Amino acid sequence: MTATAAGAVVLALGLAACGGGGGGGGDEGAEAGFNAAVGGIVNKDDKPTGGELKFAMSDDIESTDPGDTYYAYNWDFTRNWARTVLAFRNEPGAAGNELTPDLAEGMGTPSEGGKVWTYKLKQGIKFEDGTPVTAKDVKYAIARSNFSDELQKGPKYFQQYLDAGDYKGPYKDKNLDNFTGIETPDDHTLVFKLKEPFGEFDYLMTIPQTAPVPADKDTGLEYTKHPVSTGPYEFQGDYAPGKGFTLVKNENWDAATDPLRKQMVDKITFQGGQDAQDIDNRLASGDLHIDLAGTGVQAAKKTQILADPSVKKQADNPTTSFLRFFNISTKVAPFDNKACREAVQLAADKVAIQTAWGGPTGGEIATNAMPTTLPGYKRIDPYATPGHKGDVAKAKAKLAECGQPNGFKTNISTRSDRPKEVQAATALQQALAKVGIQASIKDYPSSTYTNEQAGAPSFVKKEELGIMLYGWGPDWPTGFGFFSQISDGRAIKPSGNSNLAELDDPRINDALDKAASSTDQAEREKLYQQIDGWVMESATLLPFVNEKTLLYRPPSLTNMFIHEGYHMYNFTSIGVKP
Repeated sequence: MTATAAGAVVLALGLAACGGGGGGGGDEGAEAGFNAAVGGIVNKDDKPTGGELKFAMSDDIESTDPGDTYYAYNWDFTRNWARTVLAFRNEPGAAGNELTPDLAEGMGTPSEGGKVWTYKLKQGIKFEDGTPVTAKDVKYAIARSNFSDELQKGPKYFQQYLDAGDYKGPYKDKNLDNFTGIETPDDHTLVFKLKEPFGEFDYLMTIPQTAPVPADKDTGLEYTKHPVSTGPYEFQGDYAPGKGFTLVKNENWDAATDPLRKQMVDKITFQGGQDAQDIDNRLASGDLHIDLAGTGVQAAKKTQILADPSVKKQADNPTTSFLRFFNISTKVAPFDNKACREAVQLAADKVAIQTAWGGPTGGEIATNAMPTTLPGYKRIDPYATPGHKGDVAKAKAKLAECGQPNGFKTNISTRSDRPKEVQAATALQQALAKVGIQASIKDYPSSTYTNEQAGAPSFVKKEELGIMLYGWGPDWPTGFGFFSQISDGRAIKPSGNSNLAELDDPRINDALDKAASSTDQAEREKLYQQIDGWVMESATLLPFVNEKTLLYRPPSLTNMFIHEGYHMYNFTSIGVKP
């Protein structure tokens, strides 16, 4: 993707004025109470506690390789061993959406009308083995994650925007000098050369793909076994998928260069493949500290929490920037006919789906693609039905229009280890049956869902996944950060694809280009509203809730707060009381 508008582009979001680092939230921690970690820090205490911080999840972690991951929980957790050029501030509330230096000394300096961005790296940062981190290590990390065929789970923003010619990545071309999209005039300077101006380029520096990787330690897909740490923790031994792992203190991490993170505990452990209900029970008993997925407790535990004030005070119900929705394919028949997609939109009982998702504490009913939390949000409801409960007559009329008056068969995909997704898909299945659409539910593991199933167009066609349940939060808090990967036709990938519907509308693509190069926030917000309208007009995205999560925080934990940059608990400064 390239930006087309010319002219001087200086980031007009006030980001350069955002300094500072960790801490925040005042001198005193918030008292434990319902939603106390939303905008405040519960049990604030900067003193290391030692001990073990225990994470678990219903599936395995998506990836431990910072260059090959895209789940929000993974980006949040990865910060324990991977430092990025810039970062979101480690503070509660709105400050968590502001940018601050991490590896860099300061924010990016744009030149040549916004087509060149320069960053200076701090001195004294080392890898876990004591080797100094250099600009070439960051350049190599971006080269491997964006220009190789092997790593596909993350976005390819740098490939889209850097002026790198036909560079094929370091696994095919080991001479990094041939990667001209980034220059490193010295060990601590990065110069990014863009095809066209991109006003939100600083945000790309927060992505884990900018975490440095030493070329001589890169083992391609095997790098996930032991990514080389620049953060406060490193891997103890090698990670084997499905076996969990342990992080221990990185003795070569220097707190003086890193005000964002802390070594609060002696070690951090992770267990994957745990039953979701069991995770909730272990959190309540204190045997476990954090559900890594960050998607909230299951229905049974939610009922218990909300009914008992003594337990409810240990819970938070934040509104996230995540939209939960069903993608409707443009490539799987009969959904290649827009009227058939519209029939699904009109048949859906969003009240039933919301109830299945968890009721009002699971989110407010959504009527358009853009999350309510983003600047420029404007409510639209192009497929309104009475009480959001569906309209059988209008849905059947659309079926007749698309040549399927008696309905048809299709498949709905979900993530098998997430009960709320299966329940939501079941609610849609029941609503579709009322108009003659017979939908079967196909479940897949969340760790492979985006890379191998719903996010692999060839698999979608082969298995006839006409409808795919998904969730999306912005890569950064703007309309571009939300829409670019899920609605731009040029972002469709053979694997790790997030534009599940394979929507490719030139109007949307062009509007994203214009927004990328615009210095006028009002103009950008108007463009995002237009994109929102076009996405909904395509009938490829069926939104059902603007998500809220009910999260439980054991009372033994310190420094607990919701990080707005990741829409879940901050995973880098948690302590465990003895």
